[in-house]
Amino acid sequence: MRIVSHTCSNTEIVCALGCADRIVAIDADSDHPPQVVDALPKLGRDLDLDVDAVRALRPDLVLTSLTVPGHERVVEALDAAGLTTLVIDPTHLDGVFDSIRTIAAALDVPARGDALVHEMDAAMPPVPVRADAPSILVEWWPKPVIGAARRSWVHDLIERAGGRNALADVDTPTQSCDPAQAPGFEVDAVAMSWCGVRAEKYRADVVLQRPGWQHTAAIRNGRVHAISEAYLGRPGPRLVEGYRALRRIVTATAG
Repeated sequence: MRIVSHTCSNTEIVCALGCADRIVAIDADSDHPPQVVDALPKLGRDLDLDVDAVRALRPDLVLTSLTVPGHERVVEALDAAGLTTLVIDPTHLDGVFDSIRTIAAALDVPARGDALVHEMDAAMPPVPVRADAPSILVEWWPKPVIGAARRSWVHDLIERAGGRNALADVDTPTQSCDPAQAPGFEVDAVAMSWCGVRAEKYRADVVLQRPGWQHTAAIRNGRVHAISEAYLGRPGPRLVEGYRALRRIVTATAG
C-alpha cells in the first residue's frame, strides 16, 4: 500500500504502527520521527498541500485530517482530485484512540492499533482530581490568548494528570481571551504550547507581562511552563509526553 500522510499526527501514528515503509510522501510540517521523514518527499505545508503532486504519486490512500481550521479545504481538494482519503477528526482522548484503531484497520494491522492504544493508555494512568487541584491553562496562542477548552483531548489529559482545566466550563474546543483584560477564570499555572512555534522560542515574559492577568496565581507565582505543541497539539502517540509534562506541572503547582 502506498500512503501519502497529511498532518504530523497521522505520520507519527503510521510510524508507531510499524508501517513507515508504506509512506511515499508527507506534508512539510511532519517532522517526526526524523529518521523516517527526513528522506521523504514533502508536498507542501499542512494547510497548503500540493494536491497535484499527491495525485502524481498515485497513492492508494491519503491520510488527512480536520483537526486544524482550514483542513476542510485540503480535504475537499483531495476528494475533488478523485483520491481515496481517510479523514481523521478526533476531539477527546477516546477519539484519538479510535483514530489510531481506524488507521491501523485501514493498514490491515488492527492488532498493532489495539496494542498501541493499550500502551498509550497504560502510560497515562488517571490521577484522582483533588478538590484543591491546580487550574491549568494550556494555551495554543498568546495574542489573543487561545486556550484548550472542554471539547478537546487536552482537557482529558489535564484531568488524567490530576489537574483542572482552567477552561473546563467552556464547551467548545478552544476559547479566546483578551490578554489586556482579567481572564474571568482561575489560573494557577499556564502551559505554553504555541502552535507552529518551536518550544525553545516560547517566551514566558509574554505571559508574565499581560496587564489584565497580574492578579492570577499563575502570574503572581511565576508558574508559566513550556510544553512543545508536538506533545499536546498532535492527536497521536506523543500525547503521552504531553501527559507527563502536565503531570509535572500539577505536582509542582500542588506542592
